[in-house]
Amino acid sequence: MKSRLLPVLAACTLLHAAARAQSAAAPAFTLDQVLSFPFADNLVASPAGARIAWTFNERGARNIYVADGPSFQPRRITSYTVDDGQELTNLSFARDGRTLVYVRGGDHGANWTADGNVQPNPTSVPVAARMQVFAVAASGDTPPRLLGDGDEPAIAPAGDRVAFVHDRRIWIAPLDGSTPAAPAFFTRGASESPVWSPDGRALAFVSNRDDHSFIGIFTDAVTPIRYLAVSTSRDSSPMWSLEGRAIAFVRQPGRGGVPRSPLVQQPQPWSIVVADAKPGEKGSDGGFESWKSGKALVDSIPRTQGEANLRWAGDDHVVFLSYQDGWPHVYAIHHPGAGGRPALLTPGPFMVEHVSLTPDGKFVVYSANTGSDPHDIDRRHLFKVPVDGSSAPVPLTRGAGIEWSPVVTGDGQSVAFLGSTAQRPSLPAVMPIGGGEPRPIAANRIPATFPQSRLVTPEPVTFASSDGLEVHGQVFKAAGGEARRPALVYVHGGPPRQMLLGFHYMGYYANDYAANQYLASRGFVVLSVNYRLGIGYGFAFHNPEHAGQRGASEYLDVAAAGRYLQSRPDVDAKRIGIWGGSYGGYLAALALGRNSDIFAAGVDIHGVHDRIPAVNPEALARAIAGDGISEPEYRQALKVAYESSPIAAVPTWRSPVLLIHGDDDRNVQFHQTVDLKRRLLDHDVRVEELVVPDDIHDFLLFRSWKAVTTATGEFFERQFTRAAASQP
Repeated sequence: MKSRLLPVLAACTLLHAAARAQSAAAPAFTLDQVLSFPFADNLVASPAGARIAWTFNERGARNIYVADGPSFQPRRITSYTVDDGQELTNLSFARDGRTLVYVRGGDHGANWTADGNVQPNPTSVPVAARMQVFAVAASGDTPPRLLGDGDEPAIAPAGDRVAFVHDRRIWIAPLDGSTPAAPAFFTRGASESPVWSPDGRALAFVSNRDDHSFIGIFTDAVTPIRYLAVSTSRDSSPMWSLEGRAIAFVRQPGRGGVPRSPLVQQPQPWSIVVADAKPGEKGSDGGFESWKSGKALVDSIPRTQGEANLRWAGDDHVVFLSYQDGWPHVYAIHHPGAGGRPALLTPGPFMVEHVSLTPDGKFVVYSANTGSDPHDIDRRHLFKVPVDGSSAPVPLTRGAGIEWSPVVTGDGQSVAFLGSTAQRPSLPAVMPIGGGEPRPIAANRIPATFPQSRLVTPEPVTFASSDGLEVHGQVFKAAGGEARRPALVYVHGGPPRQMLLGFHYMGYYANDYAANQYLASRGFVVLSVNYRLGIGYGFAFHNPEHAGQRGASEYLDVAAAGRYLQSRPDVDAKRIGIWGGSYGGYLAALALGRNSDIFAAGVDIHGVHDRIPAVNPEALARAIAGDGISEPEYRQALKVAYESSPIAAVPTWRSPVLLIHGDDDRNVQFHQTVDLKRRLLDHDVRVEELVVPDDIHDFLLFRSWKAVTTATGEFFERQFTRAAASQP
């Protein structure tokens, strides 16, 4: 009798233990609560006074807020109340600060446009969505005025007209909306990036002609358009000097020549050209090459926030960002039209990211991942430095927070910026330009139900990849729960991204940060891994050897993250999963195919799975001619590239997977997920799927984010509850 009862008693003991563990790991908050945070973005300062504006995305309802110094009390000036997936972007003030112009709609993170330039319609309403330019009074006492369909608005200095881009042309509309917008001029190619001269009499723009582009200047309906320093190059980012005497712009080589192999990283050299803004005699004006990069990979145009960040500082300095010393830093050229040498303004082993200038052009204010704490490498703080390099940079913010997107108010007295912490999402804040305590704005927009006090502070960790490289990550772990818990590796996308020790400055990753907090509250140990190819750790980390062979070196770091979790005494080594989106989805799929022995389940969100170059004589000839490599080297590179794709790893894929994708994705083809699922089913891999109709890569709808995160959490709980129940 006793022997019969032992198995029953043992089973009851296991059930009670499981119940206790489940109770201990019960969530301190719901997914809806942790995703309900407002996300602040698009911070701008008025050229006059102490007025600032920004956008809030509050559960999918996007609106513009304004605050005036010295009190900076926020007020909402638009009344959009629906989760309709229509972005608000491109905010700018008129010179007097009384009017704001903005764009509503579109997909500003897309790699390509849909057929016929169809705008995203994530709510599937039976009326086509539009991307439109609006003007609204900063007082908020009148509704927004529609100026026309378009993007990239630029307000004339007099505040009477707005230029914007629509249908590959530049249009102009009165700021008051009194008459319809009309095309400003005709020219070949696509006209983009309009910028008014300081006196408002001329409009600089980019004339994009596919393999080359010009900087043009439009004056009026009878004066021929002038093109500056025309060449076979691709010219972009025109910037007028303060007095309107010169225009500086970025120059890159035109597209052409011997096609290069996609298997080999290529340098992207560039230069800064300064041209006289006064009319020339023959309709085309020469330019002076003020600065030219080297030809090495490290000399390439930066692939960080704002890329070159080219700006005039008064009439006698140009500032820009370069990676030439191995880190993205700010440089200044004195007398750029006369060949002044660039001076490094921000020396040190850190990256500069968000850059702005004081209204008088005497100081650069920027964000960087440095400070007095060694863990600041996984944060952002603000600094200022004189443009003339007369003194060293001065820190404006410090501590455990994260600060970015600084702007200086028109009166020159305050720095406004966006900031977050480990527990608090992004909010605008202000502080005196001379230093002082930052003051958050609009904290009352955070819902009372948002679980701010119950969020964990991620632990910064480092571990070694299999080739010895030090890799950084952040561990999310809530108190209580099982002694040995299930664990997850989170893999960011991009890949030029860096996950931080708090809410991220990009909306996509702020949502993923909240998801990791939720997963930790459910009893998971979550490791967010900053694998090589990402930013924040220098050029060699951002551009590793073999980076062109996708999934080669960077996957070593992802696998190392899984092994690191296996080594932790608080992790059940048999219950480790992986999840990520975009490039993170690709690496998650690669992990499940290569290392089902480490990763027992995974979620692949809109990942790329098959981008292998075709093996044919033409491709081989291009590679040999363009890259100077031999046929055996090329074929070996192809072999490595193929072996680095998830489709090559399907035969060894054993772990169940959840595939998630929006079918209007304009960054990763939806067919990538269709194809992968069919391949996995052919090999008897257990596949679940969530398709989000009509939403895009960044998931425009709040309810899409909630559905994706809910499905991710429920999938891992099903897999690892099953795994725990099956253990002896």
